[in-house]
Amino acid sequence: MTSRTSHILLVLTAFLAGLAIFLGVFLFATGNLGTSGPGVSAIGGPFALVDQNGKAITDQDFKGKPLLIFFGYTHCPDVCPTTLFELSEMMRALGKDADKTNALFVTVDPERDTPAAMKDYLSSFDPHLHGATGDRKAIDAAEKAYRVYAKKVPTKDGDYSMDHTALVYLMDKQGRFVAPFSLQRTPQAAADDLRKYM
Repeated sequence: MTSRTSHILLVLTAFLAGLAIFLGVFLFATGNLGTSGPGVSAIGGPFALVDQNGKAITDQDFKGKPLLIFFGYTHCPDVCPTTLFELSEMMRALGKDADKTNALFVTVDPERDTPAAMKDYLSSFDPHLHGATGDRKAIDAAEKAYRVYAKKVPTKDGDYSMDHTALVYLMDKQGRFVAPFSLQRTPQAAADDLRKYM
């Protein structure tokens, strides 16, 4: 075997090993690795929270319509308001079809994000966006169900920010995870994609 052939085989082996690792990580992250059957996802599940009006809500309240769910917090300086703005623009592009979907903003900072704080914050966005908070135990359970990473990061002034997962999760009408939902496109393109699940 020539040294050139050996080099090609080595590169090919490294590529295939990398591909296998990538697929394994992808399947694990989307909940399709080690599940009990086709279409079963490890992302999502029951939650019991409180909406921005102080009303108790559960995952059951959102079944029957596709759900876009995003975890963030009201003191977030950039990604949260940007994502909620993009969701609002998509809702406007949906027109009357916006009533056929649900969108939920779940806080990862319940200590500051009371129902009143969530209501005030969401008043700047489309009225189809709902907020959810709760006690720390309830929020932790929701984060675990959706595989959300969230961590308090102290700041120099003695305050703190939150480092957190910034995915928008698309759940189908039965509450099953479909895929991360991309807002990195025109509002109309995102609206047309969401209509497929109505």
